[in-house]
Amino acid sequence: MTSSANPAPLWQPSPERIADAQVTRFQAWAAEHYGAPADGGYEALHRWSVAELDTFWKAVTDWFDVRFTTPYARVLGDRAMPGAAWFPGATLNYAEHALRAAEDPTRADTPALLHVDESHDPQPVTWAELRRQVGSLAAELRTLGVRPGDRVSGYLPNIPQAVVALLATAAVGAVWTSCAPDFGARSVLDRFQQVEPVVLFTVDGYRYGGKEHDRRDTVAELRSELPSLRAVVHIPLLGTEAPEGALEWSALTAADVAPTYEAVPFDHPLWVLYSSGTTGLPKAIVQSQGGILVEHLKQLGLHCDLGPDDRFFWYTSTGWMMWNFLVSGLLTGTTIVLYDGSPGYPDTGAQWRIAERTGATLFGTSAAYVMACRKADVHPARDFDLSRVTCVATTGSPLPPDGFRWLHDEFADTPGGLWTASVSGGTDVCSCFAGAVPTLPVHIGELQAPCLGTDLQAWDPQGKPLTDEVGELVVTNPMPSMPIHFWNDPDGTRYHDSYFDTYPGVWRHGDWITLTSRGSVVIHGRSDSTLNRQGVRMGSADIYEAVERLPEIRESLVIGVEQPDGGYWMPLFVHLAEGATLDDGLRDRIKRTIREQLSPRHVPDEVIEVAGIPHTLTGKRIEVPVKRLLQGTPMDKAVNLGSVDNLDLLGFYEDLARKRA
Repeated sequence: MTSSANPAPLWQPSPERIADAQVTRFQAWAAEHYGAPADGGYEALHRWSVAELDTFWKAVTDWFDVRFTTPYARVLGDRAMPGAAWFPGATLNYAEHALRAAEDPTRADTPALLHVDESHDPQPVTWAELRRQVGSLAAELRTLGVRPGDRVSGYLPNIPQAVVALLATAAVGAVWTSCAPDFGARSVLDRFQQVEPVVLFTVDGYRYGGKEHDRRDTVAELRSELPSLRAVVHIPLLGTEAPEGALEWSALTAADVAPTYEAVPFDHPLWVLYSSGTTGLPKAIVQSQGGILVEHLKQLGLHCDLGPDDRFFWYTSTGWMMWNFLVSGLLTGTTIVLYDGSPGYPDTGAQWRIAERTGATLFGTSAAYVMACRKADVHPARDFDLSRVTCVATTGSPLPPDGFRWLHDEFADTPGGLWTASVSGGTDVCSCFAGAVPTLPVHIGELQAPCLGTDLQAWDPQGKPLTDEVGELVVTNPMPSMPIHFWNDPDGTRYHDSYFDTYPGVWRHGDWITLTSRGSVVIHGRSDSTLNRQGVRMGSADIYEAVERLPEIRESLVIGVEQPDGGYWMPLFVHLAEGATLDDGLRDRIKRTIREQLSPRHVPDEVIEVAGIPHTLTGKRIEVPVKRLLQGTPMDKAVNLGSVDNLDLLGFYEDLARKRA
């Protein structure tokens, strides 16, 4: 898709909205104080932000009043990637900034958190109460001997206790890491054993889809396989007694103690996130207190336009970076909505109901949920009071054009229309490379623009920038939230090889993108699972978008397999909607749809029905491991079995490879 494909915007912000946006006020202020361009709108501001990188980030820290306990010597020491040194000499604390709103007496008794379970009844936690619990727990962690740099882990759902535990860990200067309780023991151990936590916060189970899931046996296994643990903290979500030797959450959070914040270096580790680990041990990605603080202030305050009057909902779990991103909503004084439950319980409209009951202003979800609502004939703006929702944001996979159109049409009667923000980034930076800009138009199927401070480009294999052509997503300057290192990667080899091997000194993310001549961005899917027919590279996302418009197709998976004889086999696997049959008529319609909407080259060699599409534990389609299985790689070598949501589905591809051999 190029800029000529959609000349007319789907949505345009009103002049009033542009004037009121924080990014507009920031630009005017930065023009006065730091030489930013006063005219030319967002495009001019973005050009300045990448050309004057040091000045831009100094302006961000001043605009958001970042509290440096010790001042910095300069903004950027070494600019080289990997290894850029941000704000050398500075000390600060992330948790102090996340709890700043609690210091305002007019806000202390307003909600910092709104917790929602499958009853959909919001339970508030005030700023004062959040601060008190963090203060109490941080003091108890210090009593347990937790020191700066120690790792603290959570096996927790998206509940207030998880936020308190993260902030208390950061206050102490320790390093947070978490997994959702739907992860099995092996998946959790693949992650936590790498970082050797000294404390484990855990629930006894969780509720999902109207059922209770007891996890006490899994917790027992974690305790036995994590010899580094000094303490286990029991959170009785299902009401069970604490196991022997475990501490009670209620006892650790009972005191009325103000938090004491450890002043740590800007590049001190804040948390460890993990790659999906589908083909090996998950990468343990370490990001810094200062880097995440300033990146998230920019992203949430300027791009998402969040402030104290907002309520920020994003459907996520503690095993996905979007949970960390959601918690950072506190940095802007925003009330964050924590939903613990199934995205579609008791019906497909569940997430919209939560938005209604919490008064969400920014509604974040997955592209898959939007498309599921469209297929299920859900009508959010008609059936729920979503009058406070100003933005619907999606990530996880590219939002297809039909998703843009459906959201636009469903919210057509909303004053000012609906700002639809499809965003794209990664666990690797816990942020976005491109996405939401409140002052720019929205074009169907496109992300609005690259983010401030991010020199996003599309490159060909020789490193030449491309416009209106598909290329590799690269970032040519450092971002503060890029990993400071991977855990257990002492010489940085694994980190270097993950991002800087293809283009030395330049971050290659592994996505195919198009930068359009009007400055918007189109995401085509992962380049490491690229379809390559007759030397032409194609993105799988374009095929999914076309195929999944058909009402008979619930989900699909396309794989390109190089054959030993030099041939190329490209099957399309389809998971059918209930009642649909994959007969010759449907096969022909699928191929005709792809041919007409894309090209004859995109048409698969075969269309094959499957019982379901396998995903990572965070919901992304598994392409590379399936390709390996189809090439004859044994299951235990093709995929990390602990990283897959439904292992039974993988056996089909293994059997298919055997039959084709």
